[in-house]
This record gives sequence, structure tokens and C-alpha cells, in this order.
Amino acid sequence: MVRDGRMLIELSKQLAPTSVDSFLVQFNLTDLGLKHFLKTGNPDSLQQQGWHIEHNSDQLVVITKPLMVFESIKDPVDRIIFTEKHPDMVDLFPIINQQVVFGYNRFKNKGLFPERDSVVTFYLRNNPSARKVYLAGTFNRWSPNSLKMTRVDSGWIAQVPLQAGKHLYKFVIDEHWELDFDNQLRENDGRGNINSVYYKTNVVFRLNSFQNAKRVYLAGSFNNWRERNLQMTKTARGWELPLFLAQGSHVYKFIVDGRWYHDTTNPETVPDGHNGVNSILRIGPTHLFKLDGYTNAREVFLAGNFNNWRDFELPMKKTPSGWELPYSIGPGNYEYKFKVDGKWVLDPSNPLKVKNNEGTGNSYLILSPNHTFRLKNYGQAKAVYLAGDFNNWDPNALLMKKEGNDWVFSLHLPVGKNRYKFIVDGEWIIDPDNKLWEQNEHQTGNSIIWVEQ
Repeated sequence: MVRDGRMLIELSKQLAPTSVDSFLVQFNLTDLGLKHFLKTGNPDSLQQQGWHIEHNSDQLVVITKPLMVFESIKDPVDRIIFTEKHPDMVDLFPIINQQVVFGYNRFKNKGLFPERDSVVTFYLRNNPSARKVYLAGTFNRWSPNSLKMTRVDSGWIAQVPLQAGKHLYKFVIDEHWELDFDNQLRENDGRGNINSVYYKTNVVFRLNSFQNAKRVYLAGSFNNWRERNLQMTKTARGWELPLFLAQGSHVYKFIVDGRWYHDTTNPETVPDGHNGVNSILRIGPTHLFKLDGYTNAREVFLAGNFNNWRDFELPMKKTPSGWELPYSIGPGNYEYKFKVDGKWVLDPSNPLKVKNNEGTGNSYLILSPNHTFRLKNYGQAKAVYLAGDFNNWDPNALLMKKEGNDWVFSLHLPVGKNRYKFIVDGEWIIDPDNKLWEQNEHQTGNSIIWVEQ
């Protein structure tokens, strides 16, 4: 309900978990943190989103939040939904999820879906009595009747052209939505639905030896070097594992019956920090990191959050004017530094930097910006900065550029919800041209932008 200008949610603690789930799904409040609060009593997630615990007893919990007033939205329930606005299912699960670093498929009772020339053949086993079967997923905006499957001797098939990446899907069998029960990868969409997950792979790791080995695993920077996470499959020539890998540079090794080996068929290696080497695979375009000067230095390394700050891994090449290193890296915002003869150095050619724990700051790199922030009609301001989730709310890092009477800054934002504010001559303000905002723990509000693929 709405009371005294505030949204109010009142729930009995005697409700069954399924009833709570139904309520959260109905009002698009699945990321509210209410279930966590009911289970643990910890209000942190609620408070961070601007909710106040008005009443909390053994029988009842009441939470409230200031209601934003929109002239065009009269219904209180619509106001609640708008205030806690979420993207729809298509926006939540784009064709390629930018936050997915790697993925692999796991099927039982059937092999991997055949692929040819970027066309994937989805296969549903059995169901001989079904009259009509359709395939629905992120690749056709979850349409229940646009992609008809064809009956074959052992089941049903449909061919879909796909880009490399993560795709969610279900079968619609005689108007009933069904999981692919042969697919062991499933994911909750946050709205009470479970979907099957398929990765259109773009890399096949192969180890053409060790036929007598009992188990072979792949480990690397993409899976945080977990030793028994990615088991390879034995083939007539050795071992292999198809993967989806996002754009960037990926360091890896094989683990054969407990012993680690780099990929001898890959000539590109980097130091592993243990007097050995790791193999490195580069996907996508490269960015040339350059450090001018320091021509008398013995060695210079590049390190950043893109390689988990491994300061021994990326030696730079000396040039007549300094040092450089081409490095494959995907779209995003990155922190980095150079290490010159053991001393950390900011990039002197890059004016952008963000805070770090040591107080020395890190250089800040923006690749492939996908959103331009604009603060209108503040031409009288002396300086305007942008801060948000994307830079740990550093108020002095992202200086906006003045354009006439406006201030602008382009940035790469991840898919999903992003919180931000402007700092105008030292004063924090929400975006006056963005009606979507939420309360924060300081009761000053944060502007919100949803980024779609």
C-alpha cells in the first residue's frame, strides 16, 4: 500500500516461502533482499536500497520507502513497480551476457547440440505423442510459437543461427513450457522461472597426448584456476573441451593426473610466477598500452584488474621512446598501473584515475563506451564529476566535459542496473532529467540507469 507519501510492504512471517516468492514475482521485487532478511534478520540489503524497517516482530514485518511522485502514474501499485523498475526478461538475459567470462555445456543422455556455420541444431529427445513443439529462448525474445521444431525419428529438432555466448531456452510442448531435462545447466531468472542454459562455444582446447591419463582438467584465469572445475573429454587423439570465452586475454594450463602442463602447441606464454610459464589465448582486438620514457629501466610490467594484478605476468617491450605492450582486452572499464623496476607508476598519458586501498590511485581505462551521461543546464558550474557503482563512487575521478550549457561523459556500463550521481562544485545531486531513482542509506537518493544489450 501507499501511506503518507511512502511505499509500505507488510508481510506475515507465517507465510510459506512459496507465497513470499509469488508476492515478490508479482510485484517485480525479486532483488529486494526481503527473503534474505526474513531468513537471517540481517537488514543490510534492504537498507542499502533505501528501505526502512518500520516494524519487526515474531509475527510481522513492515518496511517502508519514500515514494517518488510521477504525474502520469496514479495507481499506487504501478508506482511501486516503477520505483523498483526492472528490465523485462529479454533485457535481463541478452543474447550475449557481457558479464559472462566463460561457459561450457553439460548434457546427459544425448551429445552436444551439433553446430555448423554458426547454426545450432537444438534437439529434444522422445515426446512422440506431442502434436506441436516449439523452441523459445533469448534468441527469439521468448516467443512461444515462432520457432517450430521438426519431428524426427528420435525426437524433435530446430536450427537456430547463434552468436557465441550464453543463451537461455525452453521447449513449448503442446503449449506447456518444459526444461531440457537432458541439459544439466539450469538457471533461475529471479522471477520464479528456471531455464535451460546453452553456450555457443568459440574455442576448443585440445591436448593431443596423454592417452593413458585417468583425468585431465583445464584451469585458467577465466575460472579462477579451480583445479577440478573443467574436466576434459577423452578423444581418439587425446583430450578436448569446447568453451565459450569472452573477449580478452586468458591464461591457462592443463592438469594431467594432478600435474600441471602448459599448452606446447600454443607458442604464446607468460611467466607463471613459479619459474615456469602459462599459456595465453587472446580473443578479440588488442589495446596498445604505452609508457613513454623510463628508457633506463631494466624491466617494466603491466598489471591491472584485467589480470588480477599479477605483477610478474605481463612484461612490456622496450622501444626507443619507452615501453609498450599490445594486450587483448574486451569492452569495459579497467584499473591498471605500470611496475618500473619494482616501483608502481601511474600512466602519465592518462588523466583518469580512481582511488585504491593504498591511497596512490590507479589509472582508469574506458574501452568501447556504450552510454553518455549528460547533465543539462549547469553551464555556470566550475567542475562536474560523475560517480557511481562503476568507479566505487570516487567523487574526484571522472571529470565531465563541458559542452555549451551541459556536461557530458562517456563510459562503458555493464548490462543491468547501474547507480550514479553527479558532483557539481562539490555538491552531490541526482540526475534531474532521470525520473528513475532509489533511496540510499544516506537518504539522499541515487539515480538509476538500466543498460540493455
